[in-house]
Amino acid sequence: MDLFAQIMFPFKWLVSVIMVGFHDGLSAIGLPAANGWTWTLSIIGLVLVIRAALIPVFVKQIKAQRGMQLLQPDLKKMQDKYKGKTDQLSRQAMAQEQMALYKKHGTNPFSACLPMLIQMPFFFALFQVLSGISTAKASGEGIGAMSHEQVRQFDESSIFGAPLSASLLHGGAGGNEVAVWVLSILMILAMTASQFITQKQIMAKNMSEEAMASPFMKQQKMMLYILPVVFGVGGINFPIGVLIYWTTTNLWTMAQQFFVIRRMPTPGSPAAKALAERRAAKGLPALPLMGAKKADAEAAASASAAAAAAAVEARSQRVQPQRKNRKRK
Repeated sequence: MDLFAQIMFPFKWLVSVIMVGFHDGLSAIGLPAANGWTWTLSIIGLVLVIRAALIPVFVKQIKAQRGMQLLQPDLKKMQDKYKGKTDQLSRQAMAQEQMALYKKHGTNPFSACLPMLIQMPFFFALFQVLSGISTAKASGEGIGAMSHEQVRQFDESSIFGAPLSASLLHGGAGGNEVAVWVLSILMILAMTASQFITQKQIMAKNMSEEAMASPFMKQQKMMLYILPVVFGVGGINFPIGVLIYWTTTNLWTMAQQFFVIRRMPTPGSPAAKALAERRAAKGLPALPLMGAKKADAEAAASASAAAAAAAVEARSQRVQPQRKNRKRK
């Protein structure tokens, strides 16, 4: 067993345990054990368990992102201070000051990737489990917590005529090839579209003007188009079961980000201004800003509430018609 297989073994076991647990529970309430929809719901259950477990990490991610937003003015000043200085000492001093800023605000630029990094081992584990189904069936073995009988059931299960272990590139034994192609393409499109829409919404509604003008934003814009292409091209090699997993988790992320943009937007973003206006129109106080220091949060919330109230009042005021001056005789 190579090093990568040793690292992935506990993740493969955990993924298979969760899937088998949902499968046994669904079978106990009357769903056919060998039915493709039973296994599909088990994969969706796996997504729900993993994403629910990641909620605390997601909250920390939001706080870290808020910290990144708050340090943008200081970061801009530091960059202007060292602008044009390319010597080794200046670069080293700039790096030290930058790390000090991150430490002061309790954040770092890699915080946004944390949920993705945590999910990746489970994604690869599921890929290995589903990709090895046919081999395990032929050799009479199980995979992780899945018994040989469950491996056989999964290998023979399908939805819309497409085996869950089949992929667009490799097809699948005993399945309808057209169904595999159609379902795989639809799932790949849904997977990439949901990922693109999520990132587009964040950039359009949940980023402040300082963040939009930062150099880091250029990388984000490139990733907005690169990542969907990468996953779309890679999707031709994913088994349909993996596509179900990834599409479901992307839909979860899209709904999660919609809630955040609506209820906990980034300070200074268009979504934050819209939330302040909605609350001011209802006579509600401004919400504190997640991830901000108390004094900064109170000041920003007061300013945002005042601006929103002024905007609402301005819109509600009736424009009085101007009376024309009568011509004197």
